Amino acid sequence: MKKLLFGICLLGLVSFSIHQHSNQANPKWIELFNGKDLKDWTVKIRTHELGENFGNTFRAEDGLMKVRYDGYTSFSQQYGHIFYKKPFSYYLLTVEYRFVGEQCPGGEGWALRNSGAMLHSQDPKTMLKDQDFPISIEAQFLGGNGKDKRSTCNLCTPGTNVVMGDTLFTPHCINSKSETYHGDQWVKANFIVLGDREVHHLVGTDTVISYYQPQIGGGNVAPVNPGVKIDGKLLEFGYISLQSESHPIDFRKVALLDLSAYKDDKKKLEELIHQALK
Repeated sequence: MKKLLFGICLLGLVSFSIHQHSNQANPKWIELFNGKDLKDWTVKIRTHELGENFGNTFRAEDGLMKVRYDGYTSFSQQYGHIFYKKPFSYYLLTVEYRFVGEQCPGGEGWALRNSGAMLHSQDPKTMLKDQDFPISIEAQFLGGNGKDKRSTCNLCTPGTNVVMGDTLFTPHCINSKSETYHGDQWVKANFIVLGDREVHHLVGTDTVISYYQPQIGGGNVAPVNPGVKIDGKLLEFGYISLQSESHPIDFRKVALLDLSAYKDDKKKLEELIHQALK
């Protein structure tokens, strides 16, 4: 296995030794959620057709993107995802979220205060009507239940595998080293995604998990089109989506810094990431 293909070292992000140049370009953030509507997003909910926002699950209200279940009688494994309109490859994604309210009746116990951002996802147009999750890398959001340790920005792998160390990681989920965030407090998550080379999950500016060579493989996604699930294929790019897994959640910021123009310039990538996160 190849390891650390590009070599962005982010575990000590705040201590980067970077020479700031007067002509350095400022990062240009793309506000994926505009705070007003969902016109740039497409909904796919299990057992429903692409574009059907069953029960008004995803909505824009009060400057927030909200996930709600007041239109459900029972969750019934109707897992949902809302996809941004275009794919990305090299980027810094920031998501500010908070869990609120009570879980939808019929939601699984593991889905309590559980959601996520799906990275390098398959095109929603290629998902089957009854498919539960998109083939993707999941940055799992967990909220505290008031008593147990529940890290956030964990890694889950629906239809995918990654490399950790020199080993292909095939279990479905692994916890990050983050703190637990109880109650309805806002959490800022950052994700540094460098094509098919490496991915880093951060809470604020603290790196909590890193992995390499994201690729299609493994299970934990069904049913799926075998023509789409090509095991071993590296995920160089993909769509970004946010989940509905039965617990209400708010998103107040979903923004992206496109780094693709600098993918072969390690020094510039480090400068841009450092500047954006400070």
